[in-house]
Amino acid sequence: MSTHLRVERSLLRAASPHALLAAIDEVGRGALAGPVAVGVVIIDARTPTAPAGTRDSKDCPAAERERLAPRIRAWATYSSVGMASSAEIDEFGIIRALALAAARALNATGVRPDVVLLDGGHDWMSRTCPSSRVVARVRADTSCAAVAAASILAKVARDAHMVDLAKDYPQFAWESNKGYAAPEHLTSLAHLGPTPVHRLSWRLPGVTSPAGSSPGRNEAAYPQT
Repeated sequence: MSTHLRVERSLLRAASPHALLAAIDEVGRGALAGPVAVGVVIIDARTPTAPAGTRDSKDCPAAERERLAPRIRAWATYSSVGMASSAEIDEFGIIRALALAAARALNATGVRPDVVLLDGGHDWMSRTCPSSRVVARVRADTSCAAVAAASILAKVARDAHMVDLAKDYPQFAWESNKGYAAPEHLTSLAHLGPTPVHRLSWRLPGVTSPAGSSPGRNEAAYPQT
């Protein structure tokens, strides 16, 4: 599905001539291990069309994401990726961890947007950006080019992080499954138990939840995002 900047430009026009819009998307929400990553791409009214091929990271092969990432960073007015660790997900829950990762990404840009365009139907950003108008749009990553660009940056950064973690835990094959519930990951989890970078508060397949955790407060299923 092709993406465009029509939604972003409409929101910018409604804000002010000099407004900044932050497009935000996350990856890793449904993984069993590793951090959640939030990509932020900030544009303004003068930002040109997004680099050709920009689309939802799930529809973009890994090699193409790697090729597009530096072009997106050069194209965007500002961009960054923030992460929240598995330990932070366990401590705060997935929604607050997403907000924490987003705050880190926005802080790294050094600017405060006037409008935030968020992929999904739930606004988990307003407490992070109280002075910004937050617009949550279902499937924004499939139609809004700036959101798709944010998803690519987040995916590339998180994938690289999981490849690095795989060096310390080679039995889990995170270099290929990136911490999701792939067969080789589940087999090692059942045989070896969870690592320190697994989300221990989750209902991990084949693992008894530790005392005091809250299994099931996060998603019961683990879709790749």
